[in-house]
Amino acid sequence: MKAYAKLVNNGLEAFDVVNDLHRQGYTQKEIYVLAHERDRTDRLAEVADANTVGVQEEGMFDTVANLFRKRGDALRNKIESMGFDSFEASMYETELDNGKVLVMARH
Repeated sequence: MKAYAKLVNNGLEAFDVVNDLHRQGYTQKEIYVLAHERDRTDRLAEVADANTVGVQEEGMFDTVANLFRKRGDALRNKIESMGFDSFEASMYETELDNGKVLVMARH
């Protein structure tokens, strides 16, 4: 099942989108944030009451493989694990390289 996705410019906009998704009935476990840097992703998820893409979404093999992949490859894999195709994943990853934040949600 394909997830909802929205690119935003910064953490404040990500926080607003996450809050809107909560108001629409999504739970913390159904909302994901992704930034180019791992620590930024973790901070945004904690502050915005969202989730990060991990073992449950990617599977154990891909999670471990991501430890050895270049960051761009790992990000594209995470996005694809949410139900997006490789073209969409590449497009979103390019925007993450430029400092954007990706907010995703799925029921």
